[in-house]
Amino acid sequence: MGYMNSLFRLTLLGGVFSLVPVQALAQVSISEIIPDTGQAESTANDDLLNESDLPPTDLLADPNPLSVPTLETEIFLQDGDERTISLDEAIELAYFNNQDLQAAFLELEQAKASLAEARAAFSPVATTSADLTAQEANSNALFGNNDDEIDTSLNASVQASYDLFTSGQRIAIVRAAKQQVRLSELEVDRRREELRLATTTLYYDLQDSGEQIRINQAFVEEADRNRRDNVLRQEAGVGTTFDVLRADVQLANAQQNLIQAQAQQRIARRDLARLLNLPSDLNVNATPVTAPDNWESTYERWELTVEDSILLAFQGRVELEQQLAQREISIQQARAALAANGPQVSLFANYSWSDLLDDSSDTYNFGTQFNMVLLDGGAARARSRQQELSADIAEERFSEQLDQVRFEVEQAYFTLRANEENVRTARTAITQADTALELANLRLDAGVGTQLDVLEAQSELTQAEGNWVSAALGYNRALASLQRAVSNLRSTL
Repeated sequence: MGYMNSLFRLTLLGGVFSLVPVQALAQVSISEIIPDTGQAESTANDDLLNESDLPPTDLLADPNPLSVPTLETEIFLQDGDERTISLDEAIELAYFNNQDLQAAFLELEQAKASLAEARAAFSPVATTSADLTAQEANSNALFGNNDDEIDTSLNASVQASYDLFTSGQRIAIVRAAKQQVRLSELEVDRRREELRLATTTLYYDLQDSGEQIRINQAFVEEADRNRRDNVLRQEAGVGTTFDVLRADVQLANAQQNLIQAQAQQRIARRDLARLLNLPSDLNVNATPVTAPDNWESTYERWELTVEDSILLAFQGRVELEQQLAQREISIQQARAALAANGPQVSLFANYSWSDLLDDSSDTYNFGTQFNMVLLDGGAARARSRQQELSADIAEERFSEQLDQVRFEVEQAYFTLRANEENVRTARTAITQADTALELANLRLDAGVGTQLDVLEAQSELTQAEGNWVSAALGYNRALASLQRAVSNLRSTL
């Protein structure tokens, strides 16, 4: 019973002590010192990982990131399934599957855990220990029987402490940790924007490769038809061997261009699949490019001036806010470094109880402890200076980033306008080349033209179509780059 009573007193003392620091803190305005316990406001889109909106399972990445293919069938690409996806679907898949973005989310969780650790410094620390010892004593008398005795002892203790005053060190560490969370949130946003741009660019590359195959395939068919016509003309005695040879050369060149376009499509497919982290046996295709006749009514316009675009970028680029967050982290870390040598006041209390040979005893003690570093050779000041210089570096980086953002906006804007004009010019060229091809066929039918004239007209039309595709997709790429340059455009317009 005495043992239970003592253990109860020990536990009660520890519970009562845990309330004392909180009451003491109330005298120094705890609401002003301890940051809000809620998480820092995040701009990261947590809905990106909402399992209720998952894409089809066959498009999701392997849930085990450490898995390595061991069978040839797992890396054989030629017989893979084909799937046509839109640009929006590609971006969604990138958000779900891309490893770099997932790593950014994990780094954000790390920062939140560090913040929780920093806030824990405002809580009391209590520890307890106990031991039970048994000892056998053998008494050997010169005369008489030997008696063996077993002595037992029980010892228990509880210690509690609380840092009452730290010269602002805890506050600075918590503030630095909160800014680190903010920095990680901004990094999620940055990587997401970069991923959207990369996905969009690779998707347009895949579109481009598909259109080049279509254009070159049409030219191969025309060149093959021209060759067969020249062979028939030669056999009929109205053509020459020279015409047949020239047709053979034209067909061979067209076939080489087609083979090159097909190779580029395979590369574009695998590059996009790599970024989207798609299964290796899946070959993705992009949707066809809008026809030239429908371009004016379907393409996305950029209505802002270059000046307004730059101002929007200054307000929306997370890279600028990242530098400000990094500067604040360095400032708080500098304060924490100096505070480590300032006065440190803490409360402490402990209770110990022992039971030895049916004789129990307990001990109480509590008090206040004061510590202060008088001399450290300038180490704390040096650490603080390092962080101050880091803050200065962040300021320089901010100015540099500001210039870089302006340049990126201007570059994307002028490229966009140039491609917008190139689209109109290329479309006019297509109309003219198509008319020239019709005239070449009419001349051939009338007997005043040659099959070579028709083939050259077809080649010019093929080139004009290729130029239009390059200009149209160039416009789309420039638009995507401009949207990235101002960041978060879709949520601000």
